[in-house]
Amino acid sequence: MTELVATSPGLFPLPDWAKSDLSDLKGHQKDDLISGDESEAIVGVYDEAREEVVSDQLDTGLDRVVEGQLRWDDMLAHPLAVHDNVETGGIVRYYDNNNFYRDPRVTGELTFSGDVAAELESAATLAGETPLQAVLPGPYSLAELASNEHYDGETDFLAAVGDFLAAEVEAFPEHETLFLLDPSLVTDAPSDDVAELVPEAIDAVAGSTDADVVVHTYWGALDEKTYAHLMDADVEAIGFDFVAGDREQTLYNLNEYGAKDDVALGLADGQNTLVEDPETIRERVDWVNDQIQANEFDTAYLTTNTEPFYLPVNKHQEKLSALAAAADLESEVEA
Repeated sequence: MTELVATSPGLFPLPDWAKSDLSDLKGHQKDDLISGDESEAIVGVYDEAREEVVSDQLDTGLDRVVEGQLRWDDMLAHPLAVHDNVETGGIVRYYDNNNFYRDPRVTGELTFSGDVAAELESAATLAGETPLQAVLPGPYSLAELASNEHYDGETDFLAAVGDFLAAEVEAFPEHETLFLLDPSLVTDAPSDDVAELVPEAIDAVAGSTDADVVVHTYWGALDEKTYAHLMDADVEAIGFDFVAGDREQTLYNLNEYGAKDDVALGLADGQNTLVEDPETIRERVDWVNDQIQANEFDTAYLTTNTEPFYLPVNKHQEKLSALAAAADLESEVEA
């Protein structure tokens, strides 16, 4: 019987009061903020907002708690945007939506930063006995979101990004799960020479933790070649977007090339305010299992397909509650 684990890919919407306070403190809108070198007052706002979003997750009964990534003004590019050897360029559209980030231009060696580890230390204390889930961009997506002005070509840069993320993970507090968010594998599939190196970059990160590692992909379906290479990565699970894109392609990949023992299922819409009820989410889990020819998964992580940054806070909270309730429906449905 598949264990259902309710969780989130992180990158939460910032509470309205925090947006207002930060706007007053920094003098302009949050999307234009410079990350990383905040005043004590600004740090205080983020600390209070982190307490709120962790408390919300505990109240909903999620099986994993994320830090929320409320400081990640540059979205998945954040770990590079705050690095000393990275210069931030102009504003760039974040994938195919109305959000933006500052182009991180890597001008020197990607040495250890520790920025994300510090956030997770605070979240781990707040989470108490509930298992912590760390969140990072996958190495391919982080490399694709950046401009390389230091390393010798695309393959060297991907390896360097993987090693950078691996060093960051080594400093993390104890965590049960690590979600690597890698949507660029879908939206900008790697070329043949890069695709075969993606598993190596992922393995560098996964090898730095004892946690279960999930490579979560979204904004569509992986193409056949990319999925086949991704299956070579030494991780516990791959995540799939069952809201957007070609579900038949996703199912074909799973049935043709197999699957990991665990899986992450993006079953709630991270960009649409319509809130799915727990029964609908649970039916979608059953539907996916029915379509897979192999034996059922050991663990299925139930999550939104994308990061929920795009949602109003109240709708985001309702979706978290629905995911948690859907996981709890398992015994009732199968009894």
